[in-house]
Amino acid sequence: MNAECLLQHYELIADAPGAIARLRRFILDLAVRGKLVPQDPADEPASELLELIAAEKHDSTSQLRTKSGKSDEITIVDPGQLNLPFGWERSSIKSVLLSSFYGPRFDATDYRREGIPTIRTTDMTRDGRIELRNPPLVAVPADRLEDFRCRDGDLLVTRTGSIGTMALFAGDLLAIPSAYLIRFRFSTHVSPQYMHLVLQSPSGQAALGLGTTKVAQPNINAKAIAAIEFNLAPRAEQSRIVAKVDELMALCDTLEAARKERETKRDRLAAASLARLNTPDPETFRDNARFALDALPALTARPDQIKQLRQTILNLAVRGKLVPQDPADEPAEELLKRIAAERDDLVRQKVIRRDAPLEPLTAQDCPHPIPSSWTWSRVGDAILFTQYGTSQKSHASQSGVPVLAMGNIQDGRVIWRNEKRIPEASDELPALYLQTFDLLYNRTNSAELVGKTGIYMGQNDALTFASYLIRLRPSFLHSSPVYLNVAMNAPCFRETQIVPLIKKQTGQANVSGSALKNMLFPLPPLAEQHRIVAKVDELMALCDQLETSLTSADETRKKLLDALLAEALKPVDADALQEAAE
Repeated sequence: MNAECLLQHYELIADAPGAIARLRRFILDLAVRGKLVPQDPADEPASELLELIAAEKHDSTSQLRTKSGKSDEITIVDPGQLNLPFGWERSSIKSVLLSSFYGPRFDATDYRREGIPTIRTTDMTRDGRIELRNPPLVAVPADRLEDFRCRDGDLLVTRTGSIGTMALFAGDLLAIPSAYLIRFRFSTHVSPQYMHLVLQSPSGQAALGLGTTKVAQPNINAKAIAAIEFNLAPRAEQSRIVAKVDELMALCDTLEAARKERETKRDRLAAASLARLNTPDPETFRDNARFALDALPALTARPDQIKQLRQTILNLAVRGKLVPQDPADEPAEELLKRIAAERDDLVRQKVIRRDAPLEPLTAQDCPHPIPSSWTWSRVGDAILFTQYGTSQKSHASQSGVPVLAMGNIQDGRVIWRNEKRIPEASDELPALYLQTFDLLYNRTNSAELVGKTGIYMGQNDALTFASYLIRLRPSFLHSSPVYLNVAMNAPCFRETQIVPLIKKQTGQANVSGSALKNMLFPLPPLAEQHRIVAKVDELMALCDQLETSLTSADETRKKLLDALLAEALKPVDADALQEAAE
């Protein structure tokens, strides 16, 4: 077995998804199949070990008992063609058990200020330890104390709560398992530490319905555990296996700690860099931005960090920090006048109705500073009109007009993934047909999703939208619909315009069309809007590349891990071992 090759190169793949957890499972799998340490022909074979255990069980007064009080027969499973290592035997847990015991139930009157501590399920840790934390104390009859108490080497297994959690009782502390624990006491001729790792191994966990096995309820009871078959190593090899597992698990701990330290340092650097960009200092901003962009590959090692980077890009875009301003650009205030004139024309043509004027802005309303050529605007003043979607009930159908729902708004885009439709003859059509560059705003949803906005880039007059969405029709002549979508998806827009409204509500959140039209966003000159959109597209493409590279790197590490695991599984020379035994 070439485990050395795996361990020599493992640091190269330690960042692969789930790599360390997978290595731990791999170590345990090798251990119980006799592939972790070499066999020694001088070891007393497991077949003789089973005979000693049988004699001990026969002579012992603490035999494994059924509920009827009768002793179970010892089971030795015929190894057949199992290809077990030299000196090993296939057996069952009950063949190496002296007793199994469900913890006793105590009445309220049994608890004392002074007495014997009880071990609860909450005292059992996932890493196989028992930590007594303010245990209740009980009074136990003297004649039952030895029946109840735990001894060094007893294995405790939880059968409720965190089902299947296991820990070895160690030391001379007097303690009693609670009723939700099962105590297993093994023969003195086997290593309890070896039996513990047998049940923790992938095969042991699968037999109990734990690990990756998909079952409704794990089968954790004394009888089921006793029936599990496993590979029994010679006693001396059991000790070598346990020592090797401890050594390799310590290595896993070191690798895990090192990876956590790397991630912590990377997170701190990323957070500090993004914080400088989100709250920019005019004198140092460009240097900070250049550093952050140059360091992107090193700063972004996880998908959540790339998401933070995308949000930072949007925040910079709506603060005027992403592209330089051009003094020759027409001021943004002129755009609002042109949009108002275009909206008046639609009213005169009776395409839309005139809305009441929105509240004028004051300096106190503005959430953050913007360049002098920009202006703050209410959403309703920067678009032509808003409309609620269709209230007609839609149905799954192959014919009719598709109806977009709130689930179709994803990451600032409108994605068609819905087969529900309304008839083409609907009275609400053609007025509610979507046009390219329309924006859809989700007015009703859970608190974390309400207010999400997406831009429709599909065909004209092909789809419509549901009533819990609001359509915003931008001015295609005097604004960039894509910039408006960027502004409404920026984190600072959500934090200052949407979240304060949600906090006033309970249950399902709703932000109405009236509230939407009164929301504020920063409006740049039209030429700068186009430059911002181009820059956002460029940087988002870079984020896409980073995500792809992360996926590729993860896949490369996974393939390398698979290759090393396969190499580590190559068997030792069994013929040479047999010759040495003869």
